[in-house]
This record gives sequence, C-alpha cells and structure tokens, in this order.
Amino acid sequence: MRRVSPPVIEARAVRRDFGDEPVLHGVSLALDEGQTLVVFGPNGAGKSTLLRMLATLLRPTAGRLTVFGADLPRQAFKARGRIGYLGHDALLYRDLTLAEALRFHADLHQLAGADGRIDELLEAAGLERRRDQLVRTLSAGQLQRAAICRCVLHRPDLLLLDEPGSHLDPAGLKAIDPLIGPTRKTARVIVTHDVEGGLAAADRVLVLDAQGGVAYQGPAAGIGPEEARAAYAGTSR
Repeated sequence: MRRVSPPVIEARAVRRDFGDEPVLHGVSLALDEGQTLVVFGPNGAGKSTLLRMLATLLRPTAGRLTVFGADLPRQAFKARGRIGYLGHDALLYRDLTLAEALRFHADLHQLAGADGRIDELLEAAGLERRRDQLVRTLSAGQLQRAAICRCVLHRPDLLLLDEPGSHLDPAGLKAIDPLIGPTRKTARVIVTHDVEGGLAAADRVLVLDAQGGVAYQGPAAGIGPEEARAAYAGTSR
C-alpha cells in the first residue's frame, strides 16, 4: 500500500500569547507539498508571529502544530533543515562580505558544492558584483535580495516569506521571482499586504483580524479581492 505523506504544515487551534496578551488564536489549517498559503491581516494581527512559529523560532502557547509531520517545538530538529525563512532581519553577519555570509549559512546546512550554489544565486539575484562587499554596506534592496539568496541557499522544501517584495524596485522583484516562485514540490507561506498579487499566487488564504483571530481560512477561489480587503480591515468576518 502506498504511504500517504503528512501535510507539510498542519495547525490545530494554535494560539500564541505574549505574557497575558493573546496575539494569535484559533488558527487551524493544512498545507500540502507544492501549495502556497498567503496570509493577510493588519499590522499586529500575528502574521509574523505565525511565520516565526512555523520556522521553529517561537513556541505555540496552545494547540498542535506540525511541520513535515514533526511536532513543534518537541521535534523541531527534524524540520529545521528543510525550512527557508525570510523575516524582517536579513540574518546575515554584517561585518562579513556577502559571499562569506552566505558561505557561513551553507556550512550550517553542510551544503555540498556551496561555492557554485552561492555564485549561481548571486548571479540570479543581480548581486554578483557585490559578492566581496561587506553586508553592512548594502542598500536596503540589495540586502533584501541577499536575504532571499540566504533563504533558498539549501533548496528548502518549505519557504516562509514575510513581505518578500519589501524594499525592492521592479527590477529587484523580477530578479527574485524565479528564486521564490512556485514549484511542484516546495510549499510556501507568504505574508503580504498586496491583496491582488497575493490572491493570484495563492492556493489557500488565511486572513487574520486585528485581534489575531481568523477572519477567513480556505481556498483562494473562495474569496475575492474586495472580500479579502473587508476581512483584512475588520469590516467582515
């Protein structure tokens, strides 16, 4: 009998509190291989908190959360090497050159052929001429592209992307699109304020309200741009 793989992500009534303050609650969802979940919500709704829990950087306060079948946080070590996380911090050492900073992450992942992979990504991101430049001297847009190179360096099976287009001009967006675009096997969770672009990329959608609750969770086909905006603004539940 053929074995059925577990969902890449499965959440059941997940909640996260900071002290006595609930930031995110009632999140239940499943995401399969190759699918894209797009997350909308106002500032402070818990979007980045959700990504950080999926990246094993935060513990859920309650509920059950699994990634690749591994219970978080107890079995986080089983999932970490398969995740690529892009947050608000580039997670690159600022006093290293760009190539050195990426090589450091390649070593963490014990990546074979690291130098060739780094060269390939820097060229794709339009950063090949910046390889020997200190990370702290990069512009905001260059740093965002560098962080995306770091995120996909080890060819992860799950991409967690918090506003991947931040600080990028049209040329930068065009450069990164092939690096983080959909593939048959890689699952993606994307946090964005771009409703039209997000819906176009999504298989599934999660809309969080200002209190960190779920305003909508379901297939992208089940919600339109105006409905998403209404839920995002808290005028519809």
